[in-house]
Amino acid sequence: LKAGDEGGGLLLFPDWAYKPAWSPGSRQVQLWHFLLELLGRGEGGAIDWGREWGEFVIRDPERLARLWGERKGKPHMNYDKLSRALRYYYNKSILHKTKGKRFTYKFNFSKLILVNYPGYPSFLILVQKEGDGSSIIIG
Repeated sequence: LKAGDEGGGLLLFPDWAYKPAWSPGSRQVQLWHFLLELLGRGEGGAIDWGREWGEFVIRDPERLARLWGERKGKPHMNYDKLSRALRYYYNKSILHKTKGKRFTYKFNFSKLILVNYPGYPSFLILVQKEGDGSSIIIG
């Protein structure tokens, strides 16, 4: 499991969430996987984790679109096109827009696991740091 420190808690995601977005034999890169790859390697200029578990914030929409366009081999990619792809994931319940927060979205990791990794346990682990320094496992 990989970890990142967000909002006072330690977030742990399964290794599948951080595998390269492109691998031999894969037919196409999935945007959600590309976003997780950027988040996993700390691409702070374009995208960062938000305060809530699974939440991410697009810091530089045009830069993110440019990176996505480079990965897809589409030099004319812009944020309008990228955001259309993000909205496509709403219907699939893979992610949703966080109301009242600009450029902020939240992954539905349970849905991602069930759809893409049917044999994987249907839970994720969240370790919450308590005020006294102890940790509790939620989930």
